[in-house]
Amino acid sequence: MTVVSNTDALKNITGTIVLAGAGKMGGAMLTGWLAGGLDARRAVVIEPHPSDEIKALAAKGVRLNPKEAVTAETLVVAVKPQSFPEAGPLLKPFVGASTLVVSIMAGIKIAALESVCGGMVVRAMPNTPAAIGRGITVAVPAKNVSAAQRATADALLRAVGSVEWVDDEKLIDAVTAVSGSGPAYVFLLAEELARAGVEAGLPAELATKLARETVSGSGELLHRSDLPSATLRQNVTSPGGTTAAALEVLMAKDGLQPLMIRAIAAATKRSIELAK
Repeated sequence: MTVVSNTDALKNITGTIVLAGAGKMGGAMLTGWLAGGLDARRAVVIEPHPSDEIKALAAKGVRLNPKEAVTAETLVVAVKPQSFPEAGPLLKPFVGASTLVVSIMAGIKIAALESVCGGMVVRAMPNTPAAIGRGITVAVPAKNVSAAQRATADALLRAVGSVEWVDDEKLIDAVTAVSGSGPAYVFLLAEELARAGVEAGLPAELATKLARETVSGSGELLHRSDLPSATLRQNVTSPGGTTAAALEVLMAKDGLQPLMIRAIAAATKRSIELAK
């Protein structure tokens, strides 16, 4: 079997790709596409307030805010979800009968995208590590999305990290809670680890540096290792040692596990509410 690299997949994409919304996430995706070999002349960006970085990409061939709508082979919708009721109808002129529409908006269902924009819809949920090419995205296709269109969506999403596919759109709410919102939980861990270090007597600057480096370094170790996270945890924990003493608190019946379950449940519930 021939394995196609994502660079080759991006180079093989045909037609015009219209990116609606070039904020942090949309901008990261565009940068990833171009770095992966997508011809800049295939990209059209609709962004009323382009950053200097996006303007610089326009100088390299990306078409920025064309005066007339072009029919897109692929439309990537990266506007803020709260802006979609106003922005969505303005995107319809870019959508032809066979246009692939890839949405990375939280809370906007496939049915709503089909109704407002038309086209063949893939709904995706990335996360903010996409900004450094280390994101993870979960995507779900509408029933009328072809295998070729799914491959195109996969290549575009994979330019900023790994991609997983599901068939049940209802799972996206839990995905949003775990990976979409997940970076905030990790950043909070770094905050609270530093704060606890200060409480233990460390200078604030040192506690902050220790917490940041520990969280980021542990994340990189987890990324590079094939071992389960539980095994990595056990490898750090000596019986009767300092780590074991701390984990006894964190793994108690009222510790981290029930707290995280409640947090994910709350985020999932809110995602469901926003989709209504």
